[in-house]
Amino acid sequence: MGVVADLFNATVWVFLGLTLYLLLKHVHKSVARAMVVLVAIGASIVCLNTVFEFEGLRTATGAVNLAALGTTGSNALVLLLLDTQHYGIFIAQIFFGLWLVPLGYLAYKSAGWFPKWLGVLLVVGGVCYLVDLLAAFLVPDFGQNIHTFVVIPSAIAEISMVLYLLVIGVRTVKPGERILAAE
Repeated sequence: MGVVADLFNATVWVFLGLTLYLLLKHVHKSVARAMVVLVAIGASIVCLNTVFEFEGLRTATGAVNLAALGTTGSNALVLLLLDTQHYGIFIAQIFFGLWLVPLGYLAYKSAGWFPKWLGVLLVVGGVCYLVDLLAAFLVPDFGQNIHTFVVIPSAIAEISMVLYLLVIGVRTVKPGERILAAE
């Protein structure tokens, strides 16, 4: 179920990116395109990581004949595959954060479609993802200590965006008053 959930999550993320592109391309087309590219790269990494997760599961359950490796070798291979998947998610985290930066910029510059505070919060959330990742790789002990606190702004930003869209929605203007997309 975890493999299917990861694949479903990546697919929904791509469609979310495309939907937000259609919604916000009038603000700045190049930035909106960059947002979609970052989503596509991150979703691709997540999908690739599911291969390691799936193969680790198959190896652990005996679906793959690894009798030549013995029990210890098979267990080591399972741990290697799952560690590879775990660190692959860290790599994908780069794009979990990076896509929030253009999204925040587009929300900030959206001419009243979104409140400016939400745009700023999304950019801060994106930066926090990157700080969390860098701390985890460069200073792991410190990264573990700050992880809980650093991910809070990211979570607040993402949840705020979802709640804003669900509860309030975008404030649209009449077609004659729209600002043309910046190229």
